[in-house]
Parts: sequence; structure tokens; C-alpha cells
Amino acid sequence: MAKLLDTFTIARSTEGYLLQFDDEDGDTHEFAMSYDQLELISEEIERHLDHDEADALATDEEDEIGEPDA
Repeated sequence: MAKLLDTFTIARSTEGYLLQFDDEDGDTHEFAMSYDQLELISEEIERHLDHDEADALATDEEDEIGEPDA
């Protein structure tokens, strides 16, 4: 089962970047990566967010409409 992400950091390293994820249990997972790899991750996140943006905006609008105050 997938764990929930608690925090993450991205830091420059001598050989590129260090991506660190901390999960809900406090476990830390580190990944060394190049600029190109980090850019691919960024592009994939952006692609998914762009695809899901319409659904997210529709949900936000429904939340704002809600029930009138009595």
C-alpha cells in the first residue's frame, strides 16, 4: 500500500540534485538525480496538473456555491 507523503525537499548536490521524501511514518527516501531527470519529473507533474485542472476548478466552484446561509 502506498504511504502518504509528509514533506519533500530538493537540494543541489555536487553531482546534480538530491530529492528527499519523508513519509507519514517518518521514513526518509533520498534520490540523487541529474538536472535532466529533475526536469522530466517537473514536466510530468505539470502535465498531470494541467490535465486535472478543469476538474479541480469545477470542484472549487461547487464548494464556493454551497448552501445559502439560513
